[in-house]
Amino acid sequence: MKGINASTTNPILADQSDFSLALGGPLYQLYLRTNLVRPAFDLLLKRIVAISLFCWTPLFLLSLAAGHAVGGVTIPFLFDLGVHTRFLVAVPLLIGAEPIVHQRMKSIVEQFFNRGIVCPGDRTRFEAIVGSAMRLRNSIFAEVCIFLFAIGIGSWAWQQNVVVGPSSWYAVKGSGPLRLTVAGFWYAFVSLTVLRFLILRWFFRLFIWYRLLWQVRGLPLHLNLFHPDRAGGLGFLGGSALAFSPVLISQTVILSGIIGERIWHAGARLPTFKIEILGTVVFLILLVLLPLVFFTPQLEEAHRLATREYGILASRYVDDFYHKWIRKNGDSVEPLLGTPDLQSLADLGNTYAVVSRMRLLPLSKETVLRLTILVILPLVPLTLTMVPLDALVEKAVRLVL
Repeated sequence: MKGINASTTNPILADQSDFSLALGGPLYQLYLRTNLVRPAFDLLLKRIVAISLFCWTPLFLLSLAAGHAVGGVTIPFLFDLGVHTRFLVAVPLLIGAEPIVHQRMKSIVEQFFNRGIVCPGDRTRFEAIVGSAMRLRNSIFAEVCIFLFAIGIGSWAWQQNVVVGPSSWYAVKGSGPLRLTVAGFWYAFVSLTVLRFLILRWFFRLFIWYRLLWQVRGLPLHLNLFHPDRAGGLGFLGGSALAFSPVLISQTVILSGIIGERIWHAGARLPTFKIEILGTVVFLILLVLLPLVFFTPQLEEAHRLATREYGILASRYVDDFYHKWIRKNGDSVEPLLGTPDLQSLADLGNTYAVVSRMRLLPLSKETVLRLTILVILPLVPLTLTMVPLDALVEKAVRLVL
């Protein structure tokens, strides 16, 4: 930090304006080669349809061919809520998050310069941090490791969980434990691998964002201590949490599908999953809010500095006001009515309120509330499972009539 004065706007750097957490990497190159994206990051609907149907359609066709689409097993394909929420809702959300994160995060990084928080003398260091993040984003090695890890998790999960459970479209009972059907093999080793890869790839992008903010917080940031966002001018960083909201929503969509499936087919009750729901929601929210804590030491120091310096200024002003208008009012030739001193005193109090209420996180309560509502929203339909269908119909009829 370098004082309490506001700074002028600096020009945006070319390298900085090219920042993106979504563009780049082997998957993006695959998009380009298969005409699923253009350099301007359009063709979103085409990508969503192509990838979602690649995961879901073979499962339907193979289940249909085996007679497991609507019957023949305990859990037919079309009655498996979990598989539909994964590939027809979660996967589109994960893909649809790309242009949102691309545009919003690019704008957020630009504001480090637009607001003068990174000083011109530290421009080269900031460029180096952004460049390092982009190289990590484009890493072939990292994305290959993510893909292999996604395959490894799938293999381990099926070995642990497929041996028990009811007969379904993806695993049927034979002479021994459950065995995978043809559709089950595609589900286990293709569709779920794609889903896990997309999720892990986003977690890796989040790690890059963590790393970038951790390195930026080590720069001598020029915080504007009187900024009305009450975060030293860093309030724009709260937008990063909402930028990742589609990724978080996709996770609660998956959880909602899993819980709904167990309620539907296993007779479970929603309160049984309250710990899993609470733990998942808290984890997801903290996941995107945690990197903002990196700036807490600077904001705490800024708060102390602003309180001390502005407190001295305020003391001088109110002393002068007291001596002019209270102790020597009879000797003053200036009329009290209409004097700008009273307005200045009020402005002084308003400014001190901004300083004294400076937050230790570049985040508002409204942002946290919006994020929480968005994350919880996919779980809300599960509450309908606690009310009998006839009771719901009766209430709906009463509302209409």
